[in-house]
Amino acid sequence: MRTLLKNGKINVAKNQLQTADIWIEEDTIHAIGLAFEEKNFDQVIDLQGQLVTPGLVDVHVHFREPGFTYKETIKTGSMAAARGGFTSVCAMPNLNPVPDSVENFELVQDIIKKDAVVKVHQYASITKKLKSEELTDQVALKQAGAFAFTNDGVGVQTAGTMYLAMKEAAKNKMAIVAHTEDESLLFGGVMHAGKRAAELGLPGILSATESSQIARDLILAEETGVHYHVCHVSTKESVRIIREAKKAGVHVTCEVCPHHLLLTDMDIPEDHGFWKMNPPLRASEDQKALIEGLLDGTIDCISTDHAPHGHEEKCQSFLKAPFGIVGSEYAFQLIYTHFVKTNIFTLEQVINWMATKPAEIFNLPAGKLQIGAKADLAVFNLEQAYQVNDQAFLSQGKNTPFVGWKLYGDTSYTFVDGKLVWKKDGK
Repeated sequence: MRTLLKNGKINVAKNQLQTADIWIEEDTIHAIGLAFEEKNFDQVIDLQGQLVTPGLVDVHVHFREPGFTYKETIKTGSMAAARGGFTSVCAMPNLNPVPDSVENFELVQDIIKKDAVVKVHQYASITKKLKSEELTDQVALKQAGAFAFTNDGVGVQTAGTMYLAMKEAAKNKMAIVAHTEDESLLFGGVMHAGKRAAELGLPGILSATESSQIARDLILAEETGVHYHVCHVSTKESVRIIREAKKAGVHVTCEVCPHHLLLTDMDIPEDHGFWKMNPPLRASEDQKALIEGLLDGTIDCISTDHAPHGHEEKCQSFLKAPFGIVGSEYAFQLIYTHFVKTNIFTLEQVINWMATKPAEIFNLPAGKLQIGAKADLAVFNLEQAYQVNDQAFLSQGKNTPFVGWKLYGDTSYTFVDGKLVWKKDGK
């Protein structure tokens, strides 16, 4: 099968675009150039000047299957990812059963092979059942297909357990990926401990809940030599200590989410569960530090932490609703509209943070728009505005405060291994 994507635009430097045609041969980018003979192709798609990028890579999604399919399934989650221009995603292990054994891991893998429309890389858990102190068999899980280990959703509470996990992961050349949250510092908090929490009469989550565990883990990562990756960084203290650890030579990488870059706790209008996420929306000085952290290289990539929930359970008070926000279907668009169009970030930087760099961090075969690479591509319409519409989501989750926002860069096409998996206005 030969496909020609003609009249596309590719980013060549900063915000500079260049017209190019892309020749896809089966599952591979065969050539990039101009004026290919259309008669030589089985399929020709005129992109009419729209942006073509490497397929986006999201290292942090929750697909909820098995165990919580009323929230999301691998099929609907991967469709949502494709809708957002993501062609590779990394799925968290807070499932039932937890992928903490080869048997449980293969159960998830079987569903992925059957239902996923994008490439789904499955995390295995660090410990049994996520909350125990018993380590999983990393060697066996790596052989079964796990690419990294995490207990995302909860922090590893015991330093000794984390040390042993890191030591084993370093030996096996695997990454430890951490949701950092010291539960002894939670004190029942449900949103950031600040002025807005006091106004709403809600218990706050200290910044130290996150940053203190990062500090502990960075010392352990230095001791063991492991690749340590921090999930959804949200505080200025976290950025500061990660920056210093990188300067000291610790092998640490980290991610930030669009909602933490765009919103603060003072944007929360009412006590409603759609605004409840973990980590919570922080203060303006934290938001500023996150943006600075991206720009100076302290923060390596942007992930979504796509976390769908049932509608009724999210339409409750902060005190009762679960943590989480969906993000797969509009993440690039949020960043493009509010940071590229306003000249805070360049398009080149955003493509790096959302495609190239996350693939490099975990050695994934993705994030490249070059001859010989897999034809994992996304096409975005940068000119036409649209509104975020939760009723059009392919995800089962509708839990987001971004509904109604005017954005640019809607996804027109997504290709995985040269196959069209998403097309706007009809598949």
